[in-house]
Amino acid sequence: MRLPLGWTGSTCSRGGTAGCVVAGRLAAADPSLRILVLEAGPPTHEDLAHTQPARYLTHLLPGSRTIKLYEGKESEFLGGRRPVVPCAQCLGGGSSVNFAMYARAAASDYDDWETVHGNPGWGSKDLLPLFKKCETYQVTSGKETHGYEGPLKVSYGGHFTNLGQQFLDVASRYDRTRRVTDDPNDLGECNAWIDAEKGTRSDVAHHYIYNQAHNKNLIIMTGFHVRRVIFDGKRAAGVEYVPNIRVHPELELGEVRVAKASLMIVLSAGAFGSPAILERSGIGADRLMRSLGIAPVVDLPGVGENYQGPFIYHDVCFTPYLVGEEADTLDGIIRSEPKELEKWSAQWLESGNGLMAHNGVDAGIKIRPSEKELDDIGPEFRQRWEDYYANSPDKPVFWLGALSMFVGDPSTVPARKYCSADYFLDYPASIGYVHITSADNVNAAPDFDPKYFSRQEDVVLLRWAYKRGREIMRRMPLYRGEYAPAHPQFHEDSDAVCRQDRPPVDVIAPDIVYTKEDDAAIDEFLRKYVSTTWHSMGTCAMKARSDGGVVDSRLRVYGVEGLMVADLSIAPANVSANTYSTAVVIGEKAAVLVAEELEIRGV
Repeated sequence: MRLPLGWTGSTCSRGGTAGCVVAGRLAAADPSLRILVLEAGPPTHEDLAHTQPARYLTHLLPGSRTIKLYEGKESEFLGGRRPVVPCAQCLGGGSSVNFAMYARAAASDYDDWETVHGNPGWGSKDLLPLFKKCETYQVTSGKETHGYEGPLKVSYGGHFTNLGQQFLDVASRYDRTRRVTDDPNDLGECNAWIDAEKGTRSDVAHHYIYNQAHNKNLIIMTGFHVRRVIFDGKRAAGVEYVPNIRVHPELELGEVRVAKASLMIVLSAGAFGSPAILERSGIGADRLMRSLGIAPVVDLPGVGENYQGPFIYHDVCFTPYLVGEEADTLDGIIRSEPKELEKWSAQWLESGNGLMAHNGVDAGIKIRPSEKELDDIGPEFRQRWEDYYANSPDKPVFWLGALSMFVGDPSTVPARKYCSADYFLDYPASIGYVHITSADNVNAAPDFDPKYFSRQEDVVLLRWAYKRGREIMRRMPLYRGEYAPAHPQFHEDSDAVCRQDRPPVDVIAPDIVYTKEDDAAIDEFLRKYVSTTWHSMGTCAMKARSDGGVVDSRLRVYGVEGLMVADLSIAPANVSANTYSTAVVIGEKAAVLVAEELEIRGV
């Protein structure tokens, strides 16, 4: 084994969203600490692809170096398809490449972490001060549930599209049984992680790490995979890491380096990376370790399980609709049309606003069904409703919103303007897993099965979400029909058939009536197209060890010392929101817990 570099420091951390928060907070609190941040992906400093909000979809294009794709098993529930889950791979993690949607989950989600899963200090009342600590809320002043002195800026972004306005107007007039609100449960809310004054993305890389570049105690190394944790007995003493040749093609793939840590190692590699590092380190199911020739350190069978944990990924569909040329959309920016780039870039440089300072998401709805709507959804969902939702009135069943663009590779569709209905399940019932297949190769494809749609209650609920989104979209004045190739293929004689180039209907027009054959067409479409909102969680769950847990309520890995996990993999249950805010608050909480372990003040 080659050991070109030996480095001794106080702590080691990974450079995901939560990891950057931990490293930044600790570095600022104690200059005597030496903190090494190892990140598998490239740097992001002052890169327009990361700082300009409207460019986020470029990270999902073929050839992207800032995400890594994980392919699941071929699934009978997806028509034989292999699901693919993208995950961030760059300094800042998901915060530097995501849709920049600011959303807090229902208060009861975090209360469940505390009461249902036995984690004192993780309820909503305990986490609210940390939510406030991380943010400067620019939307309005004086709200008790928000912070005004934190590093991350929250606003409506640099533009409010006419599509977003129409979606809100139509939704409120189409369904008068529900009310419009800014803050549905005093904790959950939808805005954008965008600085309204500068028009830039609020990611953790720029606001917890790069702004501390003067701190010599903070060492950043990008483009290196952590292969395994090194133990001295049962104590974590360092890590082995190897080059990521996508970032460092000049380095030898098998070159192994070592970093030693005298105080603490914090893994923040996400729901895929953290369990993989643990398993390669000998922490996981004993049978898996032995089958791969890994010397077991701790028999911890919960590692890599609960891909959910128990409710983790978010099933999603983006169905595109055609809109008029007068619509405000990001399509021209995403297609890199010179005229659009020049126009919006000039406005962004001059004033920090306009579509370049926007994420295309102006409005969304969190929905709980009425009794009649439960009948419409069907009996397959009824038991799930009674068991999980009925006694938690702040838990929505899905989120529905409008994105002012075509979501996907723009080269695959005609060049025009689109609006996509975005609908995802907040708490899917299906549960999956992810495990390593190699003892040493960090690039080996994992044994991964997210189990999407293995539970019929998920299918019927998303079917109803498709119908609800379509009813709102076809009532918007800017609507010009469905982009039919990316919708269910209804029979030509069906009232539900999708057509291009047709006008909107009146807001009081009757709903489309779907037959059993139409429902079957929607289900087939969903199985063909459903994907993920990249909100992977739960594979190192913060639960009792006897219940499949991997870390305790202080984020310490069971059975060893000096090793913590701080990322979305520790979530013991799902959350009803985009997960950036949850990742940040996990980082803030972890920073406090590490500081207490190391007797550091001022975090």
